Amino acid sequence: MNFSQRLSSRNFFIFNLVLLGALFGFSLAFLSFSCSTPFKTAKAQANPGYSNVVIPEDALKVAEGLQTVFRSVADKVVPSVVELKTVSIRKQQAPNFNGIPWEFFFGPRDGNGGGQEREFRTQGLGSGIIVRKTGDTYYVLTNYHVVQDANEIVVAFNDDRDEIPAKLVGKDERKDLALVSFISAAPIPIAELGDSDAVRVGDWAIAVGNPLNYMSSVTMGIISALGRTGGPGGNINDFIQTDTSINQGNSGGALVNIRGEVIGINTWIASNSSGGGSVGLGFAIPINNAKRTIDDFINSGEVSYGWLGVSLSEADRETAQALGLEGKRGALATQVFLGSPADKGGIQPGDFITHLNGREMRGVNPLMLAVGDLKPGERATFTVVRAGVTTDMTVRIEARNNETAAENSKLWPGLVLAPINDAIRSALNLGKDARGLAVIQVIEKSPASVLGLQRGDRITGVNGEKVQDIAAFYRILREKAGKELWFEHIRGDNTLETQKFKR
Repeated sequence: MNFSQRLSSRNFFIFNLVLLGALFGFSLAFLSFSCSTPFKTAKAQANPGYSNVVIPEDALKVAEGLQTVFRSVADKVVPSVVELKTVSIRKQQAPNFNGIPWEFFFGPRDGNGGGQEREFRTQGLGSGIIVRKTGDTYYVLTNYHVVQDANEIVVAFNDDRDEIPAKLVGKDERKDLALVSFISAAPIPIAELGDSDAVRVGDWAIAVGNPLNYMSSVTMGIISALGRTGGPGGNINDFIQTDTSINQGNSGGALVNIRGEVIGINTWIASNSSGGGSVGLGFAIPINNAKRTIDDFINSGEVSYGWLGVSLSEADRETAQALGLEGKRGALATQVFLGSPADKGGIQPGDFITHLNGREMRGVNPLMLAVGDLKPGERATFTVVRAGVTTDMTVRIEARNNETAAENSKLWPGLVLAPINDAIRSALNLGKDARGLAVIQVIEKSPASVLGLQRGDRITGVNGEKVQDIAAFYRILREKAGKELWFEHIRGDNTLETQKFKR
């Protein structure tokens, strides 16, 4: 059969018909599968391993803009934050190993019996901020506790430049601040200092330092709180609290805002771990607390504090109620130094100081810090509440002299009192009908101490007038104790009267 006969045969026709049907059915099946399968699945099959989620471009631009800011802040601040390597040297008598078993193993020593002095070297690490330059001299601000015992200080940088020896310019334990200097002919960036008074809770906060010897580490968080007190060492700062990660070695480093301006000096952390690991509770000294201190260090090597001449305390709830101070913030002047600026300016025991030069004082530490920053000879206006009346008093500040500030014989009247409450009744084992004001503290060598008062006594009268509450105590002290002072008090089961103290 030739080719033309095969094309016209019945079997060949049937074969072609079946083949055409199969092709048509396959085409219909493929078309149905394509229409019923989502496009995204086809795309996922075409790009195996990649998510099909599309990031919105507008949100991405905002995030990338913020990321650019953080990068710029790091570029700006990191070169001006250095690492401080310290060595503390102490000498100590070496143990005397003469006799058995020393001589048995090593033979007798020299005739002086040993006990020679040995030198011990302790290394430390911290951070610092380059804050000023004069000629080729650079000044680095850090914490007092970073360099307090240092005999040797070396500055290390974030780039490949050599380490440079540094020297201590000045230090102050009360503010936990210190300044060191080094010489460099090469230019080094200086940190830009911001305004810590403008900081608000919720602001971005970026910490730069050398935690755990990891050079130039940058961490980010927010400002958690302001005006925190109670730092280690009894310093007088009102700290900035941040959740920015801060660890050992960050001390002295920079806390900066979103503009790269230094708003604080990282100082301490609160931690539940023995190693002091970060738990999101970091504290920094506000940079405004340090600005004048830098000048004092450079000019004289020490901080010059203004002195008011009062002893301050927080007013507890019972005392605040008795003095009519509910809802008010400030500090209670429990004692006044005789002859001090406060005494000359009219401030008296029992006065509650709420403002200094129009600025609200929110407690003891802020007031102490603000007074310390006043210049000797400066006239300052203190707003006080006395017997429910608010008054402004102008006081001429004097320079603080540590010896004068510790002269308790001039501390008037020299005792701290509290209304009797359940806690005091329990502590002093008093009955429910106990009367008077409890003596919480008697300052040594003060008038109250000279008169023989003791902690636990209960004051019932002043200068012959009965005392019902603490407001009456301060009123009588102001009105009737100008030249002499004596107390009626209860000690145990005995009612006693002191001798008279003449001013």
